[in-house]
Amino acid sequence: MQHEITKAIPLLDANGNLTEPGWARSLLPVYRRADIRAGKLRIKEWDYYLISNGRFALALTIADNGYMGMDSVSIIELEEGWEITTSPMSLLPMGKLHLPEHSAKGVSEHAGKGHKLKFTAFGDGRRVLTAHMDRFGDKGALDALIELIGEPEESMVIATPFAKPKHFYYNQKINCMRAKGWFTYGGQTWHFSERDSFAVLDWGRGVWTYHNTWYWGSASYQVDGVPFGWNIGYGFGDTSAASENMLFYDGKAHKLSQVRFHIPGGEKDFLSPWRFSSDDGRFEMDFRPILDRASCTDALLIKSDQHQVFGSFTGRAVLDDGRVIEVRDFPGFAEKVENKW
Repeated sequence: MQHEITKAIPLLDANGNLTEPGWARSLLPVYRRADIRAGKLRIKEWDYYLISNGRFALALTIADNGYMGMDSVSIIELEEGWEITTSPMSLLPMGKLHLPEHSAKGVSEHAGKGHKLKFTAFGDGRRVLTAHMDRFGDKGALDALIELIGEPEESMVIATPFAKPKHFYYNQKINCMRAKGWFTYGGQTWHFSERDSFAVLDWGRGVWTYHNTWYWGSASYQVDGVPFGWNIGYGFGDTSAASENMLFYDGKAHKLSQVRFHIPGGEKDFLSPWRFSSDDGRFEMDFRPILDRASCTDALLIKSDQHQVFGSFTGRAVLDDGRVIEVRDFPGFAEKVENKW
């Protein structure tokens, strides 16, 4: 079953539970932090952007996870085979970051000692992302200025309940935004051109249960000059109303059913070839890993074991009208993340 939400509604009812679990093509359910009926330590809000051209990528995150805030920057150098991630943390933000309640317009920003991140959405489909870190890596400071344009008409939106009352995840993934700009580090400058550079926004708001493992895959690039990509994933919450699996072609969304990640070596051999399959045959891909952006924090009660694997997809996807899109060496990533938080 894939239940589509087709009208604007309050996201939460008076008890803090989802009014209508399901998926939508835009941010129709109205999120208000004040409607949440869980403790501030359990509320998690984040904006995550990934900008890539298949040769290198930049990831930027501002997160308010209740007991912990995080500002994160990653450089992923796929041709040279290295990555650097720096993630300064803050204690007990609990909503003090005032992250916007809608993705289309507003400012997400946070600063700490020697760093500042700022994401501005202007309400007309244009976004500007800036970042500075004095101590990004061994070679010193990082600076970035990115502009996103050409936001597609449709995106992936899903309202997912958990079995525990008052717990939910509200998520939007905007794929295939064209990107231009630059970032500098260690005396080197990388440039993104809107001809071949694309971005995805992962906009998440919710109240999560303590222990979760999620699987997420994303790609944003082009086929014969037409923007094409996808969002695939599962592993948390009750997805009986809808999955988050979706194709995006020329600004339009095409809903998929269930997609499975086949990770070799008992889901531990992340750098061997993966495979993806779907229950309806509409998404069948092989995945060739290039780089595993891995990190593990284990502090007894708090744990985050992340494997975000960048590489290339080869296979086929079927649009809602039956058109088959074949890709070869199509850039993207897939990840497995276990959190106790």
